[in-house]
Amino acid sequence: MLEGKALVKETDMSPKMQIHAMASASHALDLYDVSDCTSVAAHIKKEFDSVYGNGWQCVVGSNFGCYFTHSSGTFIYFALETLNFLIFKGTSS
Repeated sequence: MLEGKALVKETDMSPKMQIHAMASASHALDLYDVSDCTSVAAHIKKEFDSVYGNGWQCVVGSNFGCYFTHSSGTFIYFALETLNFLIFKGTSS
C-alpha cells in the first residue's frame, strides 16, 4: 500500500474516509498502468459508489483544472506517485 506516501492537498473528509480514498487509489495503481487514468478513476469511483452510495466522481491525472460543487464531508484532493486524485460526491446546488 502506498497511502503513507500520498500527499493530501485539500480535504473535508473524515480521516477514515481519507485513508480509504488513498488505499483505493493505491490498489487501483496496482491493478492498472499509471498511464491508464480512466481505468484508475473508474475503479475508485465504483469502489466509493459501492461503499458510500451512488453519486461519487473521480478525476485522475497529472495536470487538470476543475470547478465543482460537492456534498459536505465528501471531498479529497491528493497526490500519489506522479498523479493527482480528486474524489468527491456531487450535489445538485
